Amino acid sequence: MEPLSIDASSCAAACGKTYIARGATDLELSAADLDGLFSETLRRVLADLGPGGPVIILPPDLTRIHSQAGLLTDIAVRELARPGTGAYHLGAVMPALGTHRPMTAAEIRRMFPHTPPEKFLPHDWRGGVSNLGRLEADWVEQISEGAVRYDWPVQVNRRLCAGTSSGGCTLIISIGQVVPHEIAGMANHAKNVFIGTGGKEAIDKSHYLGAVFGLERIMGRTSTPVRALFDEGMRRFGSLLPPVLWVLTVVDGAGGRPIVRGLYAGFGRSCFEEASTLARRVNVSLLDEPVSKMVVYLDPEEFRTTWLGNKAIYRTRMAIADGGELLILAPGLEGFGEDPGLDRLIRRHGYRSGEIIRRRAAEDRELAESLSAAAHLIHGSPEGRFTVRYCPGPGLGAADLEAAGYAWGNLEKTLSRYNPRSLKLGTNILSGGERIFFVPNPALGLWAGRKRFEKVPNSNI
Repeated sequence: MEPLSIDASSCAAACGKTYIARGATDLELSAADLDGLFSETLRRVLADLGPGGPVIILPPDLTRIHSQAGLLTDIAVRELARPGTGAYHLGAVMPALGTHRPMTAAEIRRMFPHTPPEKFLPHDWRGGVSNLGRLEADWVEQISEGAVRYDWPVQVNRRLCAGTSSGGCTLIISIGQVVPHEIAGMANHAKNVFIGTGGKEAIDKSHYLGAVFGLERIMGRTSTPVRALFDEGMRRFGSLLPPVLWVLTVVDGAGGRPIVRGLYAGFGRSCFEEASTLARRVNVSLLDEPVSKMVVYLDPEEFRTTWLGNKAIYRTRMAIADGGELLILAPGLEGFGEDPGLDRLIRRHGYRSGEIIRRRAAEDRELAESLSAAAHLIHGSPEGRFTVRYCPGPGLGAADLEAAGYAWGNLEKTLSRYNPRSLKLGTNILSGGERIFFVPNPALGLWAGRKRFEKVPNSNI
């Protein structure tokens, strides 16, 4: 591996430093505020690091458009083009796709209007990664409290650890939102690198660990077994990467429009911890009583598969009463998986209980070799506790959904009763006295019954 051209003493001075920690539940950061804070911070960071070279930016894709990562990426691109950056310049923008589909040209223009499209590189999670090292099976078994026993590869896109003559970089800028997450507990930070640009084995095993450890033990928590994988991977093997500047937002969607409540940036973990504390206050809604009927809307430009659309299940399941119903309005739904192989596995096995899927993963070789699909099937199952009724557009039929374990609903008729334009976030009383709880975008939060959330044991990590 070609040595990186950044000065080691300058890196040591910057590493662990928090540059921005602005956040409060009543703070509202405008686009101009974000521009001023981040542009000034980036100039300070580059000055502290000393001479450098190419920079790779890792934002999320369009499914996280509310993160403001598009705006922050555009700002970083503009700043890197200014004179006097000490030879730092934009090498590439690589959306941290994980298993998601590559962004289309139209999606790139929408989310990153001021970033040259030719600078975008798609991440190949199946064949474009390098292994930095492995965490031992004994260690993984211990932190998972015996849920799994296998080693875990610390993987990243090979461009992140390549020498600059091979298209690598001297600085990574990782941008994204900290929000409750079904795999890691809270999204972002090292997850953006090790999963967003990771490989199949790392994604499979981390997702399956989270699923069998227990979704409800993980969501909304900062310290989880899956987060421990990422932290330990960074602790042991982070020196094989260029410095990573974490740029983290906390976004509140409770008012019907995304409001940025926090902006954090730094080289260590403390910026993530501070952002997570705020996200817990902003994005976790604890309800005093369980909900008998939950209605969730999925924006057709963001959610086209159940692989992503099942956030409607993940983020609301702890709020739904036993015997209740989750009604998902999904006009853009056209399939199950983000690629043909995943789609085929989901259709074959369906969204069954965790017990059934664990057994099938032990018996079905193809499912065993795609543990992220197995995890997704576990996450998407209501475990027989409530009904999930999908109301899709023309892209997915009733027979497909029912074979996968869900009920089907007629979208046109359902929208006439539950119009997302006229419903408000939270409790709505409709004609006839019907009481529903409406969520316009499940990606922006976590909804849970207070008793269910607070009584679930987390972990000793």
